Amino acid sequence: MQATNVCVADGDGNVVQEATLEADPDATKLCLAEWTLQRKRDGLEELSYSAWLFTALSEKDVPVICIETQHAKAAPNAMLKKTDRNDAKGIAQMVRTGWFRGVDVK
Repeated sequence: MQATNVCVADGDGNVVQEATLEADPDATKLCLAEWTLQRKRDGLEELSYSAWLFTALSEKDVPVICIETQHAKAAPNAMLKKTDRNDAKGIAQMVRTGWFRGVDVK
């Protein structure tokens, strides 16, 4: 895993920030820092590296919800063009609306 796609959506579902970052919790926290007061939830798809990233972000006081893979794949699959960037948009919308199932990270 070399990159992480980040998407920040406002309460109306409008994308206010998108970024492709190196897979580093410090870079992710720095990217999200601008939105700290406005953010309600941060979501992360359950993947092989999720436990590492979830733990690292939690240690940096970024409250992350790990989303069940089947749910995370449903929203982007409805989009016409399948890209990692669209995956991030789909996850942002799922987290915004509450349409997801969180999983425990061990």
